[in-house]
Amino acid sequence: MRHQRVMKKFGRSTEHRKMLMKGLVTNLILAESIKTTLPKAKEARKDADKIVTIAKKGGIAARRHAASLLLDPAAVQKLFDKIAPAMKDRNGGYTRIVKLGTRKGDASEMCILQYVTAAEPAAAQEQKEEVK
Repeated sequence: MRHQRVMKKFGRSTEHRKMLMKGLVTNLILAESIKTTLPKAKEARKDADKIVTIAKKGGIAARRHAASLLLDPAAVQKLFDKIAPAMKDRNGGYTRIVKLGTRKGDASEMCILQYVTAAEPAAAQEQKEEVK
């Protein structure tokens, strides 16, 4: 039974699963949008939201904690310089999942995991163009 189990195992060992999540979150920070399966996106979303909360605190301890959770120093830099300041007014819900349908090969549910602010500037610019 799954009583009080928090994380899905994805048929992987603990080390493999942790590296999978680190890789997904790192790539999400670098690209601001990734395409993956729905269960993986739901698990990666938890880590992505937590790491933005850590980055919003600022400071050297938060930077070192974020560096221990990510695979690329460039991702840490981008997280603290661009993503965290853009999310300073939000109290959570930093990511969104957009469902795409099923994958042709194995019928896995696919989705796009992205930061909320990644789509907002494009939407704001479209509204400005409509006003003109």
